Amino acid sequence: MSDRLFRLLERHQKLDDALRHVQARRWPDPFEIARLKKLKLAIKDRLARLSANNRRARA
Repeated sequence: MSDRLFRLLERHQKLDDALRHVQARRWPDPFEIARLKKLKLAIKDRLARLSANNRRARA
């Protein structure tokens, strides 16, 4: 596993933890939830592109 891939996975997990923490609040901030989800999705897209590039390079 490359260092870049590991860092993206780690960042994705941290955002997931932060999202769960915000959602567990008594009055969760919908804008903060939306911001975290958007960041998490952007990282997921980066991970997908990175893995697609790795598959192409192997073939």
